[in-house]
Amino acid sequence: FRPSCLMFISKGRASDTLESKTAGEIPAFRLSTMVENAYRTTRILPPIPLIKLESKIQSRSSFLLQNVVSANGEIKFAGAGIIKGETSKMIGFLNEEELDGLAWITGKGKGGLVKSFDKKTGQLIVYEIESMKSHIQPHVKGDNISFDVHIESVGRLSESWMTSGSAFNNQFLQNAQKTSEKKVKYLVTNVLEKMQTKYKVDVAGFGNQLRIKQPRTWMRVKENWDQTFSEVPINYDVKLTIKDYGASGSKK
Repeated sequence: FRPSCLMFISKGRASDTLESKTAGEIPAFRLSTMVENAYRTTRILPPIPLIKLESKIQSRSSFLLQNVVSANGEIKFAGAGIIKGETSKMIGFLNEEELDGLAWITGKGKGGLVKSFDKKTGQLIVYEIESMKSHIQPHVKGDNISFDVHIESVGRLSESWMTSGSAFNNQFLQNAQKTSEKKVKYLVTNVLEKMQTKYKVDVAGFGNQLRIKQPRTWMRVKENWDQTFSEVPINYDVKLTIKDYGASGSKK
């Protein structure tokens, strides 16, 4: 295999997943095109080539591999498989919504939508991501480790559902912003619970930030980091800024 070969995971036989009913379609090329469209959604992970996969396994750090499924002869991405660093074995999956939450934590998403509902009006709020960034800050006091995560994003509201004049009402905009922020907080809480409570693995890069900013502490805890990570407090805040209106063509 070439070291640049991209790696994915699938349930069952990979050969079954790669079957296509579309005449002339080469499944591998289809996957490559889907990776190139990652900028349109928070549900596609950054691609992992074979050479990077080898380094992750050797470092014994937990990581994710994009899951590939075939439905009615059509290939698509659906969540990700969790590879535990200690054993180099798959221990479970994150679904698409949990990948959304992970993208907000890492700040690596380049596009996509956040859909929520205004409680008072029942109005659908569609926030289109134009940019996002996240800052993970570790804190060490004695033997205690904690993290603060600061999440920011700039985006726009989709125009397809707006009633006449509602977009320019300041109170409406504030409510839309708060409603969208609440949805992002839910996504983050959901995936953190999966990582820390159910699977007890760090696949969001918290350990890497600790290694960079607190190297002495990292040397002390790195051998059993996944277990340590499952017990550390993680605080976060989310700030979304709506700067524009109208459809940008982003889909999800």
